[in-house]
Amino acid sequence: MAEPRVERRTGLRIDVPPGEVTDFLGSIPLLQQLPGTSLQKIADVVEPLQYEKGEVLLREGTPEDGLYFLWKGKAEVSLPSSGDEVSHIMGTLQSGDYFGYANADPIKTLNKADITAVTEVTCFVLRNENADLLSSVSIWAKRPEDGEVALLERILQLEALEVDLYRGFTMEEYPSFNGNVYGGQLLGQALAAASKSVDPALLVHSLHAYFLLTGDDRIPIIYKVDRTRNGHTFATRQVSAIQKGKVIFTMYASFQRAGEGFEHQESMPNVPMPDQLLTQEEIRKRYFSDPRIPLKKREKLAGRKSTKVVPMDVKEVDPIDEVSRESLAPWQSVWMKSKGKLTDEPALHRCAAVYASDWTFVSTASRPHRKVPIQLLSLDHSMWFHKPFRADEWLLFVQTSPRASNGRGLVYGHFFNQNGELVMSASQEGLMRKIQKSDRSTPKSKL
Repeated sequence: MAEPRVERRTGLRIDVPPGEVTDFLGSIPLLQQLPGTSLQKIADVVEPLQYEKGEVLLREGTPEDGLYFLWKGKAEVSLPSSGDEVSHIMGTLQSGDYFGYANADPIKTLNKADITAVTEVTCFVLRNENADLLSSVSIWAKRPEDGEVALLERILQLEALEVDLYRGFTMEEYPSFNGNVYGGQLLGQALAAASKSVDPALLVHSLHAYFLLTGDDRIPIIYKVDRTRNGHTFATRQVSAIQKGKVIFTMYASFQRAGEGFEHQESMPNVPMPDQLLTQEEIRKRYFSDPRIPLKKREKLAGRKSTKVVPMDVKEVDPIDEVSRESLAPWQSVWMKSKGKLTDEPALHRCAAVYASDWTFVSTASRPHRKVPIQLLSLDHSMWFHKPFRADEWLLFVQTSPRASNGRGLVYGHFFNQNGELVMSASQEGLMRKIQKSDRSTPKSKL
C-alpha cells in the first residue's frame, strides 16, 4: 500500500478582526446548527490563512488536517492529472463554502482532490485538535451544565436531519391533549428550528404562526426551514411543521441583530409576587378536600395519576374556582417559569417563553362564558420580543380578551419580568365553540 504523501502546510497566517471572523462563521449553515457557545469557541481558535492565486490549499492523497471555511476569493476542485492527462475540474468553491474534514481520531483520512486558489483566497481553518467543537449533545448545549436537563429544554431539543430539516418528538411525559400535540410545542419547536438557521447574534424579534391541523402526538414532527431573507441586521425564516406528508402548522419568524433605539413601555400592573401565590398543582390538591365536591369524585380526583409532566411552574394571580360556574371578567394574570435551569443560550429562552405562552392564553376568552362547556383550539399566534430575559426566572403574563364573536375569541398579552420590564407581547385567536352533547370528539381539522 502506498504511503500517504506528507505535505507542508501552505498559506500565510494573517490577522483578522475577531468581529469579522465571528460574523462570517455565523453565516455558515453547518455552524448555525451548533450551540452558540460552540460557534464562538470555533471563532476563537480558527487559523486565518491567505493563499496566492495558483497556490494549492489541499493536495490529493495527503492527510486531512482540518476543516476549511472559504471567506474570500475562489478556489477550484480538481482531480490531479496522471501522466499526459489534463486535470479534471470538478467544481468551484466560493465564499461560504467549506471543504476538508476536522477529525480528532489518530488515523486520518486522505484528501480526495486538489483544491487550488483561482484568485487570492482567505480561509479560516479549524484544525483536528479542535474537531470536538463540531459535536454537541444537543442543539442547545455542548454538554449538560448541571447534570439533568430541564424538561422544557428536552421538549425543545430537535434532531438535525439535514441543514434546515429537523425532527421533533412528543414523548409520553410531554403535555398533549386528547392525543393532539400541544400548540405551544409546535410554536417552540418551530422557532427552535428557525433559530438554528441564522447567525446566533440574531435573535427573534417577532413571529406569526397558523395552526392548520391538529398534530398527532404518537408520531414525530418534521420541521422544514426556508431561508426567506438574509441580511446583516435582519433575517426572515418560514417554518413548516409536517406530519403524514401534510403541513399542520406554519410560522414566519423575523430575526434582528441587537442595536440601540428609543424606549418606552406600558407599566406592569400591581399584582402579588410569585412567592405569595400557589402553583396550579397546589390549587388542584385543594379540591381533594373541597366539601362542595361529592366525596366519590374527590377520591377519584385524588387517585388519578397522569403520565404527563408540566414543564413550567404556573401561578395564577386570580385562580378560577373550578366548582363554581360563575362568569368572570375576560382577563387574567399568570406568573410562569421553566421547572429547572435552562442552558444559557438566549435563543433557547425565547423558544421556552413561546412554548409557555400558549398554556393559558386562549382560555382568557372563555372566562365570561363558563356556564356552558366550550371547545378551545388555537388558530393563530403572534409574538414580539422587546428585551432579553430568562425563561427560568418568573415572568408575569398579563392577558386580556377584548372580543369574542363568530365562534372565535381574541386575546392580547404582555410579559413582564420581576423588575417590571415589558419583555414580550403576544396576541392569539382561537376557535371557541359550545360543545354539543352529541359530539364530544375533537375535530382533526381546525377549519
